[in-house]
Amino acid sequence: MITKETTNFSGLDFAAGEAILIDKPLHYTSFQAVYHVRKSVKVKKVGHAGTLDPRASGLLIICTGKKTKEITSFQDQEKTYTGTITLGKTTPSMDSETEFSEIKPIDGITTEQILTARDSFIGETLQIPPMYSAVKFQGKNLYKYARKGKTVEREPRKINITRFEISVNLPEISFEIDCSKGTYIRVIADDFGKKLGCGAYLSSLRRTKIGNHSVEDALSLDEFVERAKILEVVC
Repeated sequence: MITKETTNFSGLDFAAGEAILIDKPLHYTSFQAVYHVRKSVKVKKVGHAGTLDPRASGLLIICTGKKTKEITSFQDQEKTYTGTITLGKTTPSMDSETEFSEIKPIDGITTEQILTARDSFIGETLQIPPMYSAVKFQGKNLYKYARKGKTVEREPRKINITRFEISVNLPEISFEIDCSKGTYIRVIADDFGKKLGCGAYLSSLRRTKIGNHSVEDALSLDEFVERAKILEVVC
C-alpha cells in the first residue's frame, strides 16, 4: 500500500500492481484523480475502489495493474465519513451541486427530535439510490436522466449504519458515520430533513476511512504526482 510514508517510488512496480491511498481534493471527480495517477505512472490499467462525488473530499484507494483485481475487496469494506447536514433547505441532488429547490423554517425543531431522527438510521435499513448518481438504468447513469428533469423508479437497497454521531448547531448538524458499501450520505441528509419535516441537504462531506485505511495516511494528488515526477518512475 502506497501512503505518505512511501518516499521511494523507484522500488515500486505500478504495471505489476500497486494500491495507493489518495486524498481526493474537493471539486475533482474520482475519474480525474484516476487520470492524474495513470498519467503519472504511465500505466493503462488504473481504477478506484469507490466513487467520491465532486463535492466530497477524502480517501480514495486507487489501484494499478493487477491490483485492480482487489478493487471489489476494498469496496466491500466499511466506510467512515464526516460532514455537515444543513436543515431547512433542499436541493434536487441532495447536496450543494444543484440550486435550492425548497426553503422551510426550522423553528420548533428540538435537539430531542433530531436525536430521535438520527437513531432511526442506525442498523440495517433500505435506501433508494438518488437520481443524481452513477447507478445505471437501461444502460444509462441515473444522473443523465436527472439532468434532463426525468425521474425513474429505483429499487431500494439494503445498507447498514453501525455508528452515527452528531453535533447540533442549527441549522447545521455535524456528523461522523460508519456505514456499509453503497450507502449514499446525500440520501441520509435528505431523509433526515423529511423525518424532521423541514427538509435538509448535505452541505459538506469527507471520507476519512475505508476499512483500516485512513485519509491521514494518504497522499494528496499533487504530492503523488510530484513524487512520481521527481523520482522519474519508469513502468
